[in-house]
Amino acid sequence: MTDMKEQVEMTAEERQEFESFKAERDRKRREQERKEQRQQYAEMVDDEVSTSIPMLRELSEHIRMVKEVIYGNFKAILEMKSEVLGLTRDRQRSHTFTTSDSQYRLTLGVRSIDGYRDTVEDGIEMVKDYLESLAKDERTKSLVTAVLRLLSRDGRGNLKPGRVLQLRAMAEESGDEKFREGVRIIEEAYQPTESKRFITAEYKDEKGAWRYIPLGMTDVD
Repeated sequence: MTDMKEQVEMTAEERQEFESFKAERDRKRREQERKEQRQQYAEMVDDEVSTSIPMLRELSEHIRMVKEVIYGNFKAILEMKSEVLGLTRDRQRSHTFTTSDSQYRLTLGVRSIDGYRDTVEDGIEMVKDYLESLAKDERTKSLVTAVLRLLSRDGRGNLKPGRVLQLRAMAEESGDEKFREGVRIIEEAYQPTESKRFITAEYKDEKGAWRYIPLGMTDVD
């Protein structure tokens, strides 16, 4: 018995219509697959985020509680430190405590954001006037320019306190009253804003090197 194969002959127009139909069918299938994948992705994100957030909230609350306990425990120690040193007001922004065997070290402090009152501009102008009066030749102009860089501002438009300290040392050394007064005005205009309390903890490893205990999410590998 001879196998009979029926062959359907299509015109060029019919062939084109058939190919267009297949292409559209494949396009819709791929579109549906991508839609299902997006839905699956969204469901996975929902599940994992919903699972992670409660754990992180619990961790955050635990860290807050431990922080409060440590600060509470050290309150009496800080008060005693002020009494022993005869301080009427604690102006330190951080306190470091080390065990007698030098194996553990703890630092408690407050982060601050630098800021200055408007009077800082008067002090800056006085300092600039004095320094620019020294520029007599190319060499002194170069030195004055270098010193003026100490008055450059950071991204928030503030002077850097460490550089002001350098200026103060220069002013004292110069003996010029205008220079010293300008620096005093700058220092008196300093008005930092307290931000967050922090704690850092360290221990010595077997080689005697200090190692930080990672306390932040970005610090832990």
